[in-house]
Amino acid sequence: MPLNFSAAHSSRITKPKSKLPSLRPATSSPFADHPRRKPIERSKTKPEEVPTDGLLQERLPDTGLVPALGSDRRGVIETVRHILESMFDEVPERGGMNSVRIAEVLNFRKSLPPIVQAVHVHALTGSPTTTERGIAKLVTAGSLRKLVVPGRSAGGSAVGDGLVLVDDWKQAVRGEPGLNEAIKENLVQILNRHPTAISLPQSELATADAAKLMHAGFLTSSTPSWRSTDLFSRPGEASLGTLGSISTIGSKAASGTLDAVGGEDAIHGAGGGGGGGLRDYNRSAKEGEQRSFSRGEEYLLSLPSTGPYLRLVTSARAHLMTLLSKSRYREAPVNLLRERWDGGIAGDDQASRRRKARGEFAGVLPGRTRKWKQFYGLRFDWVLEECLGAGLIEIFETGIVGRGVRAT
Repeated sequence: MPLNFSAAHSSRITKPKSKLPSLRPATSSPFADHPRRKPIERSKTKPEEVPTDGLLQERLPDTGLVPALGSDRRGVIETVRHILESMFDEVPERGGMNSVRIAEVLNFRKSLPPIVQAVHVHALTGSPTTTERGIAKLVTAGSLRKLVVPGRSAGGSAVGDGLVLVDDWKQAVRGEPGLNEAIKENLVQILNRHPTAISLPQSELATADAAKLMHAGFLTSSTPSWRSTDLFSRPGEASLGTLGSISTIGSKAASGTLDAVGGEDAIHGAGGGGGGGLRDYNRSAKEGEQRSFSRGEEYLLSLPSTGPYLRLVTSARAHLMTLLSKSRYREAPVNLLRERWDGGIAGDDQASRRRKARGEFAGVLPGRTRKWKQFYGLRFDWVLEECLGAGLIEIFETGIVGRGVRAT
């Protein structure tokens, strides 16, 4: 029998692989012959944050506090006028805002009441005693009125007493379209008779007139005008009933019928107040609203849109303090804090316009910053004066980088 085995089929003999470069695949890398190394193991921990303020690694030198940001030569009336006129910046021509947004900004500014915080006036005057005497004289003379601004929540601290020029107050009353002329003139005469009053007794106004003035925003009640049971049942002359009895009115009726909601006399049958049920609901609700106005002992004077004004002031104060807390030691130069408030917007000079034309980064458009999206263009100097008067910050001279700001 022939044997066809040869040494070529033996596993002991292998052919050496060629190492010629010509036999290398075309797709191989030219660095394949180099020795390979393991990648360097990097630390999984977060690197230390590099502070954005390279010049503020140490405390700013303090050569003396700045007591006020204004001049003593300006009177109280002029100071109030200056605060009202310098509250907002002009709308930029190239701000990145369309016509709808510009209209919203202008309408919001126009709707704000002419209120100035008393602490803001003190921030612009050098002598607190002289300023208080001047305010008292103007209030007694009938040129200025004080407005009490309570806290906005249960236990919340008050923003401070507001100051309003009497001429601006009367102009706001006469320009209210939702009131008739008789009510307007009656309120103006009441303001003339009580120049120093911050509230009015009930005898000065009729119940219907007080309700209209409350609806317009010129009066507020000194006591809460509702009770917890008013949210669940209709006010009436008798007992308001219990929540448990109202919840079981329609439990025995078929779903989708009038009896499922208790019928026409649901609240009356549950032990509610007098009246004829749903058919007399509107009439009884109006009577209950008028009775709620008479529960308070007096009416507090107010101005329309005071709520949006308070939200703007409080949020602006908080935002400026947040920007200041980003610096070490919670202090920064005024110029640096101004840049943070403006949001790093693009300059309007010729060099910035040329960089923008070349496609280079020249800053953020004003319409995309919080200053214009949330604060409607509120000026940095105005907010700085507000925080200084409220005692939230201190302004001092550094002797190196101008004035500095420090959180208290």
